[in-house]
Amino acid sequence: MTIKLPDFSKVKLLVVGDVMLDRYWFGGVDRISPEAPVPVVAVNRSEERAGGAANVAANVVAMGARCELLSVVGDDDGGQTLGRLLDQLGVDNHLHIDDKMKTTVKVRMVSQNQQLLRADFESLPGHDVLARCFDDFANELPNVECVILSDYGKGGLSRIQEMIDLGVSTGVPVMVDPKGEDFSRYKRATMVTPNMDEFEAVVGKCADEQQMVERAVALIRDLELSGLLVTMGSRGARLFSPEGEMVKCGSLAREVYDVSGAGDTVIAIFSTALAAGMERQEAMEIANIAAGIVVGKVGTAQVEREEIEAVLQLSEQ
Repeated sequence: MTIKLPDFSKVKLLVVGDVMLDRYWFGGVDRISPEAPVPVVAVNRSEERAGGAANVAANVVAMGARCELLSVVGDDDGGQTLGRLLDQLGVDNHLHIDDKMKTTVKVRMVSQNQQLLRADFESLPGHDVLARCFDDFANELPNVECVILSDYGKGGLSRIQEMIDLGVSTGVPVMVDPKGEDFSRYKRATMVTPNMDEFEAVVGKCADEQQMVERAVALIRDLELSGLLVTMGSRGARLFSPEGEMVKCGSLAREVYDVSGAGDTVIAIFSTALAAGMERQEAMEIANIAAGIVVGKVGTAQVEREEIEAVLQLSEQ
C-alpha cells in the first residue's frame, strides 16, 4: 500500500448537522445494588467529548485541514461545554443558540472499557434558528472545498435537500452520513456513507456480494449519486460507482473497544482526502485505516494524521 498523504492544510470543509456532548463516567463494579438487580458503578473519573457532527469536524481538524461547523445547541451547560471543547480542538464553530431546546447530551457509564448504560437528553430545534443556520450555510459555501452533512436524526438537518441542491448548484461536493430508512432526502448528494446495517435497512438483506453490487448501483441511480461508500465493520468497506464497479477494502482493526463515532471518523477522513485531491480508492483506504484506529480507542475520539502515517509506513515494510 503506497499512499502519500497530501497537505490537508490547504483545504477547508464545512460540516453541518446534529452536534452532541458525550459524557463518560468511568468506574469499577464490585457489587449489585440492593434496590434492584443492577450493577453499582463507583465513578472515579469523568470525561466530556464532542460528539455527532462536532466529532466529524474534530476529525477533519485532526488531519490538519480547516473546518467550519454549523449547528444548533440549547442555552444550557451542555451547549456551553460543547462550545469550549470545540474551541480547544481548533474547530471554527458557529453554534446557534435555541433557548427552547436542550443540547443533545449522551451520558455513558463505562467499566473496564465496557459500556454498561447510556442516558440521552435531547429535544428538537426550532424553525427560526434552523433558518439562520441555512443562511450561514449559503454564505459559507463559496469558501469551502467540500460539505459534510452529518445526520443523527435530531432535527438539525430539516432542510437537507435544499442544502444538497445548493451545494450541487455551486459545484461543491456534498457528502452525507445518513440516518434512518428513507434515503430519498439525500437525493443528488455527491456520496452517501452508510454502514452495512443502514444500507440493508434501505435496500434489503443482501444474499451475496453480487446482490450487494446490484442494489448499491440501483440506489446510486435512484438517488442520482456519484458513488456510495458502505462501511462493514470487521469486513472493512466497499466503494461503489454508478457503473457497477465495487472496490473492496479489508478491516485493519486490531482491537475493538468502542465503535461509537467510527462513522464520524470515516466520513471526515474520506471527505478531507477527496477535498485535498486524493482518488476515491486511496481516500477509502485511509478512511478505513482511521476506522481501524478509532475503534481501538474508548469513547468518541479523533484520529491524528500521524497515526495514519504510522500504519502506512508499516504496510510498506
